[in-house]
Amino acid sequence: MESFPIVDMEMLNTEQRAVIMEKLKDACENWGFLELVNHGISHELMDTVEKLTKEHYNKSMEQRFKEMVTNKGLEVVQTEIDDLDWESAFFLKHLPVSNISDIPDLDHDYRKVMKEFAQKLEKLAEDLLDLLCENLGLEQGYQKKAFYGTFGPTFGTKVANYPPCPKPELIKGLRAHTDAGGIILLFQDDKVSGLQLLKDGKWIDVPPMSHSIVVNIGDQLEVITNGKYKSVEHRVIAQPDGNRMSIASFYNPGSDAVIFPAPELAEKEEKENKLKYPKFVFEDYMKLYAALKFQAKEPRFEAMNKAMKTTVNLGPIATA
Repeated sequence: MESFPIVDMEMLNTEQRAVIMEKLKDACENWGFLELVNHGISHELMDTVEKLTKEHYNKSMEQRFKEMVTNKGLEVVQTEIDDLDWESAFFLKHLPVSNISDIPDLDHDYRKVMKEFAQKLEKLAEDLLDLLCENLGLEQGYQKKAFYGTFGPTFGTKVANYPPCPKPELIKGLRAHTDAGGIILLFQDDKVSGLQLLKDGKWIDVPPMSHSIVVNIGDQLEVITNGKYKSVEHRVIAQPDGNRMSIASFYNPGSDAVIFPAPELAEKEEKENKLKYPKFVFEDYMKLYAALKFQAKEPRFEAMNKAMKTTVNLGPIATA
């Protein structure tokens, strides 16, 4: 069985660069997921983020989650639940405007460290996009420009906890889905597992590793790469023991960014009038995704294609 792709970013500065770039290429083309080590974010910062995230859950969220479970009778369910997730989460916005000062119950130190962590992740996401451009034969900065829109990319973080579940065979931690956005960077618990991806019809565990960052491809990168890189279904399996921490940061296009396959990657299909993917405004896609998150992505692309045929032709991507 193939081993889960792990990419050591420090090796990019050595004579092994070509090998690492090939490994990155294979992960994007055949897995839609990879795990980064030596990615430049200090272990000390990550340890602080983990410590304060777990403290915040215990102090401000655990009791609310327990009350929700009791109110919905989830401890005693007898049949599979398919309309909710065993998850306690909140969301932080970083770009274009931060909301971190507006989130209640966050201690000063936690706000401060999450701002710093977000800045490091933003740079890592942009560095990764340039590495993907290099592998794809696109000019440096192409993907960032494609994401830009009027006010720059959108970037936010979902901070989630998956507490011990009494009925893990009946309730998913998080139901299977692909991610709507661009590139996703995940700092996950290194002791409690649960994240799985679908590969070749089988669910495969994403291994918990200390101080790693898990990366996965979102729907928008699938479109921009004209399907060369694909977003992959993934899910979280609830566990009977342990509280799994998950900090997923989404580097996405700006709300008015126009998304379409990079011309260099779609040239042949364009000539044959067989473009695989539509051209659309990211915000329109997100409105559709909100209602269809836990369904297959292909009908979403088809719906956007039909919608765009009824509107005026959209111009080129913004490069401001």
